Amino acid sequence: MSDIAIRVEGLGKQYRIGKRERYRTLRDTLADAARAPFRRLRSALGLRSAACPEGERTIWALQDVSFEIPRGEVVGVIGRNGAGKSTLLKVLSRITEPTAGRIEIKGRVGSLLEVGTGFHPELTGRENVFLNGAILGMRRTEITRKFDEIVAFAEIEKFIDTPVKHYSSGMYMRLAFSVSAHLDPEILVVDEVLAVGDAAFQKKCLGKMGDVAREGRTVLLVSHNLIAIRHLCSSALLFQSGRMVHSGEPASVLSRYQDAWVERSGANLEIGVLYNAIPDASRPFQIVRIEMLDVEDRAKAQLFTWDYVKFRIYYQARLSEPNFSVEIRISAFDGYAVMSSSTRPDHDLNVVASIGTHCVECEFPRWPFAAGRFSLAAALAVPMRMWLTPLEDLAVLDVQPLNVYQSRSVVPTISRTLVAVPHEWRVGTVSSQGSETTFATGVSRSIN
Repeated sequence: MSDIAIRVEGLGKQYRIGKRERYRTLRDTLADAARAPFRRLRSALGLRSAACPEGERTIWALQDVSFEIPRGEVVGVIGRNGAGKSTLLKVLSRITEPTAGRIEIKGRVGSLLEVGTGFHPELTGRENVFLNGAILGMRRTEITRKFDEIVAFAEIEKFIDTPVKHYSSGMYMRLAFSVSAHLDPEILVVDEVLAVGDAAFQKKCLGKMGDVAREGRTVLLVSHNLIAIRHLCSSALLFQSGRMVHSGEPASVLSRYQDAWVERSGANLEIGVLYNAIPDASRPFQIVRIEMLDVEDRAKAQLFTWDYVKFRIYYQARLSEPNFSVEIRISAFDGYAVMSSSTRPDHDLNVVASIGTHCVECEFPRWPFAAGRFSLAAALAVPMRMWLTPLEDLAVLDVQPLNVYQSRSVVPTISRTLVAVPHEWRVGTVSSQGSETTFATGVSRSIN
């Protein structure tokens, strides 16, 4: 065990649908111990509770998960929403108990799973640093010694004595991450919460995790940022429907993840439909369909560089919400975002937010991206306040090659460039004195 920081064997976590999990007290433990012989007797007799038949009202968030993480490794955990990633981190952080299996952890664990976990809104940032540090296991002398470093990293010096209920979500998150990261844990567990921050702070956080790893400590990172997984992690785990389906080098795991996603996203879709979801009455806001159309509103089967294309996004609202926006993001398939846009504030367009089904369109007169595979993410949001649905990849865009440069040998692909931009070259003549340059007609090449 000396070189293994985390060992997981046959881990399973089962939830009963509709039942809230609560913290266990000493009385709960003693009562369970007293009831254990009777449960074993009922099991031996083949008796089950009629109130909750096996498999009828339960769900396995994790099932038969086994892996080992050596000390000092940075391990990425990836998978679609609902794959079991966050449940795994909660079990490893001892926030929730496993239903089955065994976990061995050697070292102090510092976790950042939710923004401001352990913060009290009425207390100031200064008071919450000491409170949260104590909850995470830091001694007061340790917090005092690192206090200035924590505040400087979070970049909230001017607001440190302001109650955190007045903080923006970004300030809240920066302070929460800073306290956790300065815990000096042997194992640092971080969930996708880093996506809340801006690009500069995300880079800073990733750098901090890299520093932690270089000091010989272990980092377990859940993220949809495939670039961070590829460049920061030494290995990765792929989860699907509560099971770990692949592990190994990040490049291998990411390739498996992308192939599986492409296969699932294209299954049972008609031509021109990029995404189609079953309406879920339990969700107050939901994107239910994304169509790809041509200039005459016909279903578009293929997308070429410099094509006209229009994306029509249908969404359902079961609550009324003012200041509503629809947002999209186009990313290269390694996770690098290359374009994003919003109905507001980018275009100051008010969309319908009343109860019912509605749609918006995003039009590209000339699709600028080179041939290759991209992903389309979409979300519903209240600008500058909150996400009503997560900004997640929903569709695959396979851009086909097109000879836009009027050359037999040059076709823009993402291996050479991400975008193909209309532009023009001219060939000029400089006078012998070098004082005048002329461009004759007929010696220009326009790419538009």
